[in-house]
Amino acid sequence: QVHLVESGGGLVHPGGSLRLSCAASGRTFRDYHMNWYRQAPGKERELVAGITWSGGSTYYADSVKGRFTISRDNAKNTLYLQMTSLKPEDTAVYYCAAGLRWPPGTSSDYWGQGTQVTVSS
Repeated sequence: QVHLVESGGGLVHPGGSLRLSCAASGRTFRDYHMNWYRQAPGKERELVAGITWSGGSTYYADSVKGRFTISRDNAKNTLYLQMTSLKPEDTAVYYCAAGLRWPPGTSSDYWGQGTQVTVSS
């Protein structure tokens, strides 16, 4: 079992930046690949970014390439998502998730409770 808790969400103006964090506890964090997903109202959940257990490989959805950066600190059991040049269409609940599959898919094994990101002027 992996327990995941996201933080760092909030309200930001278009063009602004936010950094999300996901603190992990329970089973060994470095055993898992880690992903960020998001779900906007009325839309399906989508995979935003993923990173392998070592941090050696990453994945980004086309919609966030060049704007978002996923990273992890295995010593701190923490996953990050640095988001820049935010757009209103980035508004969603963001979830971190842990899984054993790579490349990441539409589902993972363990999920956090989510953090709201709202991009609005």
